[in-house]
Amino acid sequence: QVQLVESGGGLVQAGGSLRLSCAASEGTFSPYAMGWFRQAPGKEREFVAAINYSGGRVNYADSVKGRFTISRENAKNTIYLQASSLEPEDTAVYYCAAQDYGTGRFPLQEYEYDYWGQGTQVTVSS
Repeated sequence: QVQLVESGGGLVQAGGSLRLSCAASEGTFSPYAMGWFRQAPGKEREFVAAINYSGGRVNYADSVKGRFTISRENAKNTIYLQASSLEPEDTAVYYCAAQDYGTGRFPLQEYEYDYWGQGTQVTVSS
């Protein structure tokens, strides 16, 4: 069973930056796509960003466009989320997810992902 492990969360002041990482435990795992979701207190989990295997296709939620950048390093089975110009509204638990096989549609919804990490807390103070 593939495990995804997130790291890099923490407490940061508004306007600051964090880089989240997500590493897959299985070295031979080559997911079609990987993504980041987040869940704020009292809210449903929402899509943040996704990237395909080659890194040639990415997609962002409107709320993070221009501030967050997703990337992947396949040699390390790792993806990253560089989060800049953070706002208190970005406070949430951030989850990494992986889609094993492509479906012909770029995965933007929770149900399209097969594996999930345990989450890492990001708190942005005002």
